[in-house]
Amino acid sequence: MRAKIRDMCTACGLCCDTCPEVFEMGDEIATVIVDPVPASYEETAQQAADECPVEAIIIERP
Repeated sequence: MRAKIRDMCTACGLCCDTCPEVFEMGDEIATVIVDPVPASYEETAQQAADECPVEAIIIERP
């Protein structure tokens, strides 16, 4: 699985709190730090996407 952050990110930090192994806060928006997402973190990365208040996280599955 792959994760992407869209420009609409508001830098709330929820994804970084939920899954710091995949997301970190960049200068202005969150960023994905591993690509592809390791299988052991897929569930929490999906949770971060589901809970994103502006739906800025895109999850792509093969």
